[in-house]
Amino acid sequence: MTTAAPTLAIVGATGAVGTVVRDVLPVRRHLWGDVRLAAGAEDVGSVCRVAGEDLTVEALTPEFFDGIDVAVVDIPPEISANWAGVAVERGAVVIDNSPTFRRDPNVPLVVPEINPEAVHDRPKGIIANPGATVMTMIDVLAVLHAQWQLTELVVTSFQAASGLGRAGMSRLHDEIALVGGNRELGMRPGDVRRAIEHELGPSMFGGPLALNVLPFAGSHVGDGWSSEESKIRQETRKILGMPDLRVSATCVRVPVVSTHSVSVHATFAKSITVDKARQALVEAPAVVVMDDPEQGEFPTPVDIVGADPRFVGRMRQAIDFPRTLDLFVCGDNLRKGAALNMLQTAELVAAAL
Repeated sequence: MTTAAPTLAIVGATGAVGTVVRDVLPVRRHLWGDVRLAAGAEDVGSVCRVAGEDLTVEALTPEFFDGIDVAVVDIPPEISANWAGVAVERGAVVIDNSPTFRRDPNVPLVVPEINPEAVHDRPKGIIANPGATVMTMIDVLAVLHAQWQLTELVVTSFQAASGLGRAGMSRLHDEIALVGGNRELGMRPGDVRRAIEHELGPSMFGGPLALNVLPFAGSHVGDGWSSEESKIRQETRKILGMPDLRVSATCVRVPVVSTHSVSVHATFAKSITVDKARQALVEAPAVVVMDDPEQGEFPTPVDIVGADPRFVGRMRQAIDFPRTLDLFVCGDNLRKGAALNMLQTAELVAAAL
């Protein structure tokens, strides 16, 4: 199919995020002309059904980008810098999901509901997609900041195995299958680790995830901080345009297949109440309030996985902090946390071509 509509490339089309891009695309397919797929060598030549079309996965080469208007890219960060540059040289605008460009002052970090105008200021031809943990909470924070002026942020993330892609989800399932039938496990020091690592070997998570939580996600960046914690601080500041916002984060990997959660302790310059904050969030287009403590209603990953909005609950006025709200947010890290946000950003770019 060849039309005057812009051509879209999905690079990393068979990965965890790329698969969700293909799943999300059908309702948005009318905005694009040709759609082309690229992935690693092991998937080249395979056929994927996308919005009623059978598309063959192509090799990632410089020539692949010829004729591409916008490319959404989810490939390992160690190679994204090179291929993003190649794509731009061939005439494509790149929406990159790796952390490679997020801190670059010449690369906008875009959430269409918050800073859509930023897509037009892209001197390198690249737009960065925020990290999924930041995406989980940023819509909620932006709504509250607009009325009450955020000044401090303390968060704890509860990050799903899918943050490490298909391999992460597969590893968690394997661990669960291994330990699920053994009711003796978890009662002695190291017994879960020994059982899992004996059969499956060392984990990419840095320890067993089944029957466990790991208070570290990402890589060590110095002074005890992880790369995930650093990203939360830097990316939140950049998206909200608040370079001096005080942020502290602790990132925890939890035995959830997909969908991140974040516990938020947010302080504002102006007095804020739960009722007023709830009303503002109810009116926000990308947020769903699920908050009825008397009925035990609050968001959990297994209930909202596969949904596009951010779900917020457990909203409380911090007892000892009169300008502070505590709340809990869940969001599918593969959908709005990655795939959908990239497609929405790509659509903003395409509309201006």
